[in-house]
Amino acid sequence: MDLTLLYRGPLASCDYDCPYCPFAKRRDSRSQLTADRAALERFAAWAAGNTADRLSLLFTPWGEGLVRSWYRRALVELSHLPHVRRVAIQTNLSCRVEWTAEADPDTLALWCTYHPGQTPFDRFLGRCRELAARGIRFSVGVVGLPEHLAEARRLRAELPAEVYLWVNAAEGRTYTDAEAAEWTALDPLFAYSRHPHRSAGLPCRTGESVISVDGDGTVRRCHFVKAELGNLYDGSYRAALRPRGCPLTVCDCHIGYVHLETLPLYDVFAGGVLERIPASGKAEENSSAGQLRFPHLPLVQL
Repeated sequence: MDLTLLYRGPLASCDYDCPYCPFAKRRDSRSQLTADRAALERFAAWAAGNTADRLSLLFTPWGEGLVRSWYRRALVELSHLPHVRRVAIQTNLSCRVEWTAEADPDTLALWCTYHPGQTPFDRFLGRCRELAARGIRFSVGVVGLPEHLAEARRLRAELPAEVYLWVNAAEGRTYTDAEAAEWTALDPLFAYSRHPHRSAGLPCRTGESVISVDGDGTVRRCHFVKAELGNLYDGSYRAALRPRGCPLTVCDCHIGYVHLETLPLYDVFAGGVLERIPASGKAEENSSAGQLRFPHLPLVQL
C-alpha cells in the first residue's frame, strides 16, 4: 500500500528561543539524545526493511533535528531506497546544507521555517539559495505575526520565484480581513490556515493511509489524536488501518488538516503534500476575491 508516516521521536531540544514555541532553547541531556538517536535509527531501519509498501516519510521533531547527525544520515540513506517515495523534515535551517549533496534530490525534501530575530536574514536566504542550486525540493514559511510581516515580504522578494512561501496563522490569533489580505498577498493559500477547520466526523486519511509514530513505535492516526492503533514494530497497527471520521471538533494544524478528504489539498499539493509544496510550485492569486488558481489544477474556491 501507499503509506505515509509522520515520525516524532523524543527529541525536544532546539537552538532557537522563539517566544511562541514551548520548546525554545530547551536542552536535551546526553541520555535523552542517546535515546532519541536509538529511536530514530530503529524507525529508519524499519522503513528500510518494509519494502512491501511505498513509503512517504515526514520527520516532525519538537526540536531541531538537522543539527543532529543521525537525522541527516537517516534522510540521506532513506532517500536512496526505491520504495521510499519521499522523505522530508521540518527544520529551521540552522544547519549547513552541504550534506544534501549525498541525498537523492528526487526523494529528499525540506519544510523550512524562517524565524525572524533568531538567525540573520542573509544566512537563512543564502541556505535557501544553496538548496535551490543543489536541486533540493523545499518550501519556506513564517508564522503570521505582525512583527514578521516586513521580513516575510523581504523574504518573498529575495527567494527564487519558484519557491513557495507559506504563512502559518499564529496560534490563538484572530485576523481581520485587512490583516489576512496582507498575508494572502504573500501566500495565496493563507485562507486555509487563517481559521481552524471543522473536522468532527468528517472523513480523513489519517488512520487509513496516514499514521503518526512516536519513538517507541506507538502508532496513532495523527499527532493530535491520542488513541493508539497499535505498534509499528510488532505490526499490530496494521489491522487497525481503515477509513474513519475525525474525532476532534476542529483541526487547526497544516500537518493535520491537509489530510482531510473534505479539503482539496491533496490536489493543491499533489506530489508535495509532505513538504508543503503546491503542484505548480507557486500559487497564483485569481482576480476573483477568495479564489486561488494553480496552473494545471481546477480553480479552488475558499
